[in-house]
Amino acid sequence: MTSHDPLSPGVLSVALVSEHASPLAALGGVDAGGQNVHVARLASALADRGHRVTVYTRQDSPELPRRVSLRAGVDVHHVPAGPPTELPKDELLPHMEPFARHLAQQWRVRPPDLVHSHFWMSGLASLRAAREAGLPLLHTYHALGTVKRRHQREADTSPSSRIAWETEVGLGCDRVVATCRDEVRELGRMGIPGDRVSVVPCGVDTGLFTPDGPAAGRGAYRFRLLQLGRLVPRKGTAVSVVALARLPDTELVVVGGPAPDRLDDDPEVRRLRGIAAQAGVLERVRFTGGVPREEVPPLLRSADVVVCPADYEPFGIVPLEAMACGRPVVASAVGGQLDTVTDPGTGRLVPAGDAEALARAVGELLADPARRQACATAGRRRVLSRYGWDRIAAATENVYGAVLSERYAVTGAI
Repeated sequence: MTSHDPLSPGVLSVALVSEHASPLAALGGVDAGGQNVHVARLASALADRGHRVTVYTRQDSPELPRRVSLRAGVDVHHVPAGPPTELPKDELLPHMEPFARHLAQQWRVRPPDLVHSHFWMSGLASLRAAREAGLPLLHTYHALGTVKRRHQREADTSPSSRIAWETEVGLGCDRVVATCRDEVRELGRMGIPGDRVSVVPCGVDTGLFTPDGPAAGRGAYRFRLLQLGRLVPRKGTAVSVVALARLPDTELVVVGGPAPDRLDDDPEVRRLRGIAAQAGVLERVRFTGGVPREEVPPLLRSADVVVCPADYEPFGIVPLEAMACGRPVVASAVGGQLDTVTDPGTGRLVPAGDAEALARAVGELLADPARRQACATAGRRRVLSRYGWDRIAAATENVYGAVLSERYAVTGAI
């Protein structure tokens, strides 16, 4: 750190730790989604502010070099921990001990000014390594085990020790960086007091996601709904499919999941097609599979309404991307969507799992072009005023500065 002012973070060397969500990963897989985008964009935005960032993520391929330059000011460091192959994130806990040892070894030689871990296993490894190196640690959960267990129950595949480890990380780090107000309340129920938590939301690329630009081609139907994200049951795609039966002359485009040539083999696609057939809407549901990032804005622009009906959503970047593209959003009233989507300003909030309520809210918007346009304008304005990555990086930097100042007040040195 070059600044001598303890109240200013100056130019920092920042370690972002993201054990399963690499900023280099292709999006759309079961374990590749919003966290990957968040880490990549936060790293880039911090670099834009002059900081030097290294992202530490697990090596999941033998071909990956130890260090890759993502862009000027941002390197990705591949940590050898477990076999160099793709593994489900719920199977990574046994490999966090070697992950932590590698971090500690690296930080003994080249210590960063601070560590910011992402997801609970990253937090666990970082807590051990940061303690050994005497480094300040901030942590962002992205998702909480208590919420996952409450909603998924016996279907929850997380390690049984997850919640206990999450609590240890929250109490052991210098600051939790939560992404929404609902998370602060959940952390309080876990025994992590609010004075240990700062709220900094996720962001959106307002230059990529804009109302202006090409729109993907439309089919023969009058209206188009679009749902974007990982193709897993908790995202509520089944609710959208059932709601479609109440929305005549409307198609549903589902973006995300495996590569297009593997859709027929995907169990979630097969399940959803079965639900669509039972609801009599199979011919009106189209799955694109995973698409390149640059194809997402044109798809969003092609929609009349973007639906985000997840059972639970720790934050949810898709509503921001849709609003940035000037599209009204109908979302379930859960998690971060309670903060990002204003009802009736930028769209509608409905109870999770309620296909009738989803259909009713969507139907009202489809029947009122003026209201859709008002939501579009308000959504874009809201994103620009609150969720651009320049603002998110500045807010994150302020939290870094506060943590470093607290350390300075205690130790007299940073």
